[in-house]
Amino acid sequence: MILTILGWIVFGLIVGFIARALVPGKDNIGILPTIGLGILGSVVGGVLGSLLFSPHQLSFKSPVGWIGSIVVAIILLVVYNKATGRKRVRH
Repeated sequence: MILTILGWIVFGLIVGFIARALVPGKDNIGILPTIGLGILGSVVGGVLGSLLFSPHQLSFKSPVGWIGSIVVAIILLVVYNKATGRKRVRH
């Protein structure tokens, strides 16, 4: 059980950092929101992926799972930034 929770935290951290790196501009969120972003992206991406594909094909080892998690985390980050107005891109 502890290893599963630690796995989700590490996975969420990696996915959250990748999403933050791919969205232009500076993010002023800490490590816990980054982990939450990654975990939420993974959960939502997993639900959507299981609706589109068979559920047994998605896992931490699956490239589809990683890509889906990152894409959903990017979408969530962009929506969060638009809703809160936290990020302004300077021209």
